[in-house]
Amino acid sequence: MTPRHHKTARTLLFVPGNQPERFAKAAATSADLVVLDLEDAVPEENKATARDTVVQWLSADGRAAVRVNSAKSVHYQQDVTALAGLPGLRAVVVPMADDPAALAVLHKRLGPDVEIVALIETALGVVRAVELALAPGVSRLAFGHLDFAADIDSSIEDEAMLMARSSLVVASRAAGLPGPIDGVTTALDDPAVSGADAARARRLGFAGKLCIHPSQVGAVNAAFTPNVDEIAWAHRIIEASTAGGAVRVDGHMVDAPVIIKAQAILARAEERT
Repeated sequence: MTPRHHKTARTLLFVPGNQPERFAKAAATSADLVVLDLEDAVPEENKATARDTVVQWLSADGRAAVRVNSAKSVHYQQDVTALAGLPGLRAVVVPMADDPAALAVLHKRLGPDVEIVALIETALGVVRAVELALAPGVSRLAFGHLDFAADIDSSIEDEAMLMARSSLVVASRAAGLPGPIDGVTTALDDPAVSGADAARARRLGFAGKLCIHPSQVGAVNAAFTPNVDEIAWAHRIIEASTAGGAVRVDGHMVDAPVIIKAQAILARAEERT
């Protein structure tokens, strides 16, 4: 795994916390960040064992984020207590995030070096997206569209999820955060599906995606990385902009917003070199 700060992570790869044999394998992939999961991927009877296993790995040479159980879960306080101070803990993913005050308390308990990814999965979370993004310690928003669809009793299709996705993009920008992280793709046997989902999310303003299988990582990374055509276009825009004012490139007018877009493409490309 190429070491990257989770603020710029394109791919966040979940690994069940009760399957330690997969930890190192996940870390060896091209995923930008491994997320050891104590929540949905772990059966109730294995929660305590998973917590102990994750603590052992992060106390040694392991480096990862951890998705804790929700703040309303009986396991939450035990998760937070066990994780506080671990040398390998890079971030904490908080599911069902809807309470900015709870995130602020969590930030105090974990300290300034451990930032928080607020995973928004409910209507209340979407309504409070700006407040959550502004909560102390929050560095990214993420979208759990499967739980969100269940909460509002809707389809998971793009049209039904568009308002919520765009709300998280706007909230992230308003709070000065990087683009949010999109939810998982459940199709495991065709990486092209994950890649297409990631490309759609990128067009909306997302900057990363949750992955649930290593086979998804490559296509998702590619979708969030400028390709050669985009980079070439951005260079043409920047070169033309030196003339000042509005100019014409490839038959289109180029002014300040287009230049800003070109600069952002080149900045993302530079991050990946």
